[in-house]
Amino acid sequence: MKIKKRTFDLIFIIVSTAILIALSEYGLLEKYMAFALIPILIAYQLGQYSERKFKN
Repeated sequence: MKIKKRTFDLIFIIVSTAILIALSEYGLLEKYMAFALIPILIAYQLGQYSERKFKN
């Protein structure tokens, strides 16, 4: 189960990085800084889900 959790974490990190790079390239990070809390909350919820799903 530890491998699945690690794979899930790596996939999430890669996808999040790709989204941030794309937003940065289009200059949207500065424009929508007020909405920065939303991805943080999504990451928290996904972390909680993965903890429950892949718990030993």
